[in-house]
Amino acid sequence: MASSCRTWQCLLALFLLSSAAYGQLSPSFYSSSCPTLKLIVRATMIKALLTERRMGASLLRLHFHDCFVQGCDGSILLDDVGSFVGEKTAFPNVKSVRGYEVIDEIKKNVELLCPGVVSCADIVALAARDGTFLLGGPTWAVPLGRRDSTTASMAEANSDLPGPSLNLDLLIKAFGKKQLSPRDLTALSGAHTIGFSQCQNFRGHIYNDTNIDPAFATLRQRNCPAAAPAGDSNLAPFDVQTQLVFDNAYYRNLVAKRGLLHSDQELFNGASQDALVRQYSTNPLLFASDFVAAMIKMGNLSPLTGTAGQIRSNCRVVNS
Repeated sequence: MASSCRTWQCLLALFLLSSAAYGQLSPSFYSSSCPTLKLIVRATMIKALLTERRMGASLLRLHFHDCFVQGCDGSILLDDVGSFVGEKTAFPNVKSVRGYEVIDEIKKNVELLCPGVVSCADIVALAARDGTFLLGGPTWAVPLGRRDSTTASMAEANSDLPGPSLNLDLLIKAFGKKQLSPRDLTALSGAHTIGFSQCQNFRGHIYNDTNIDPAFATLRQRNCPAAAPAGDSNLAPFDVQTQLVFDNAYYRNLVAKRGLLHSDQELFNGASQDALVRQYSTNPLLFASDFVAAMIKMGNLSPLTGTAGQIRSNCRVVNS
């Protein structure tokens, strides 16, 4: 029994036993009010990934960018309307964060069966979980019960979302500001085992840094010209071998000095996270368990609950 509970499933079970782990949120929040919610989200996500497999990575990133600004409140989904300025056009989000139309589709399907019940913030959290699982990663019971914000903050999006050029000290500081530990930082960064990034985000790393495998730098330079803005939006996979499979290859790449972003390679660059990166690179179960725990912890960042906020009928605009 002791050895079997080293798996991420047992660790997750122990984590969820503590109600303090997710405050007022509960995986069973909609069990009476919308019992088909998880089936609706899963079915819509399957359709979305069949259309474009990359969407799983995009929605995982969308959840991260939502939670790091005002907490996990769906604020990133709000459009700029009239005098209202949202977060979509903030520098870390504009022409980068995607998948809004999939959230719209899930919301539309949920509203057909459970009108006015399920928040957009909870839909984002469930979509991130399902995107991870459908690409081969772990699953987990998502604590639910968030409500939607009526505000957004472009300023906080610009200041608090960690950028691709940050060094390790600044990354630890950015995550610490959200009550996330260095271990959480390293585990959550494993989301970069799937998906792609734009040339403008990794140009400095492949041309200027020395902690990079020369052959890897040459490979990436083929699609990312040295002189900006040429090729700024050209895409490269975080993981060349299994770019749309959620596994621990990201950490093996870091050990080989094949991290795509400067901020990626900072996790394995002779400092405090090197030992953990090595562990994750050889122990996928440890990575999976830590990733799940960190996702649940991140998903509990300043949720609106009770009578705070609202349940938006349209995820893009505040209810009139």
